[in-house]
Amino acid sequence: MVCAIAMLSRRIGVKFYSDHGSSPNQFTLSLRAVFGYIVTMMHCLEGWLMFNNKLFGVEWHFWKVVGWVGNGVFFSRFFVQWWVTERKKQVIVPNSFWWLSLIGSLLLLVYGVHRRDSVFIFSYAFTWIPYIRNLIISYRTKRARLDCPACSTSCNPQAKFCSQCGTRLECSS
Repeated sequence: MVCAIAMLSRRIGVKFYSDHGSSPNQFTLSLRAVFGYIVTMMHCLEGWLMFNNKLFGVEWHFWKVVGWVGNGVFFSRFFVQWWVTERKKQVIVPNSFWWLSLIGSLLLLVYGVHRRDSVFIFSYAFTWIPYIRNLIISYRTKRARLDCPACSTSCNPQAKFCSQCGTRLECSS
């Protein structure tokens, strides 16, 4: 570890002072060396990302961005579902999953229509139907549930007693 720090410090011009008058954590740093190192790292990063003066070698325009945003939104739904499932410690598909599915697939459908690509169009032409249906079912179920007045647990609308605390539930119908 010390050897690696010493090699890095020589490379970017850091000088450590360890005499009795200063703390071992104090050091001086040549600003020119730091900026030189940052510029070198930025050029290296640019070399990895840019091909033929294009980001990732792709010709970017509005419709390409629409397609990639659609891909990103559609893909992000898996992270949302994973996060909620890990947090609740049971498999749950939240409404945000269905919203991300709907938005992502519609963006990809619009991109496919613009490209006049029959594979894209057919792939995303009807995916919105189950997404909207699942959202409708979810909102109906949520609206129909009863809240326990004692512990605020959401209970099944057919239940007579709260499953959490046993309090008698009043039917609002």
